[in-house]
Amino acid sequence: MPEESRSSVDISIILPSYQEEQGIPSLLDRIREVMDRLGRTWEVLVVDDGSTDGTAARAQEAGSRVISHPYNIGNGAAVKTGIREARGRVIVMMDADGQHDPADIPRLLEPLGRYDMVVGARTKASETSLHRDLANKVYNWFASYICNRRIEDLTSGFRAIKADAARAFLYLLPNTYSYPTTLTLAIVRSGRSLKYIPVKTVRRVGRSKIRLFRDGTRFFFIIMKIATLFSPMKVFLPVSALMFFTGVGYGLIRIFFFGGRYGPTSAMLITMSVVVFMVGLVSEQVAQLRFDRSESLRDRQSGKEGP
Repeated sequence: MPEESRSSVDISIILPSYQEEQGIPSLLDRIREVMDRLGRTWEVLVVDDGSTDGTAARAQEAGSRVISHPYNIGNGAAVKTGIREARGRVIVMMDADGQHDPADIPRLLEPLGRYDMVVGARTKASETSLHRDLANKVYNWFASYICNRRIEDLTSGFRAIKADAARAFLYLLPNTYSYPTTLTLAIVRSGRSLKYIPVKTVRRVGRSKIRLFRDGTRFFFIIMKIATLFSPMKVFLPVSALMFFTGVGYGLIRIFFFGGRYGPTSAMLITMSVVVFMVGLVSEQVAQLRFDRSESLRDRQSGKEGP
């Protein structure tokens, strides 16, 4: 059933939207058809990120709950607004451009009882461009290394997540399109559970707002940021090892092949490798203290501990 004037519902569907008046009415109709068959209480929350067209008006006419930003802040900012305002115990995030099929929502919800987040991983049958497929393979590989588990689709915006898990990492989410990257890495590195299910996406309605180089670079730095936030040694240790073995190797080459001395360059690289390693150790301890503190605060807020 659609949203009602109650304090909470079972499922909140968040649609971050910007200049989507062309496709959002049909998308909302398809969502309503799927959700009405589930027999659970639900709401659709359209967050209009400062659109100058009729996106908000079309969404209201379709009967959805609409929150409008006064100007364009970013896709991630719209998602964060939706998470703050959502009344559901479960949150479903999907794009408003028609790429995601609402018929897949029940498939995302089904395993959510055992998992904290379920993500729709785009299959090879999805209508995606070649350069984005290649970029996603690189992102997925690097994220898999950081997380110590296979990440099938790091940048998918189609996911279902328990509301408390989404709000636990709300402060980490950026205002840009890289919020799926941040949320995925935060969930896995914090010890929460993640599951992927295969989904097929279609080409969006209208023109894409993602720019390959600008947003691709941002995704990479987001991965680095979350890696150093939750598992710093995953970054510092390889850098330290590379500097150490480069210094040792360069020094040995100078001695055995050129008959020279070990040299200051080699000594500097080895010294810097030790410094980088020690910084990594300190960062690891700081990350652990920060995580323990956030868990303790969350337990107190949920009433698991005394006052």
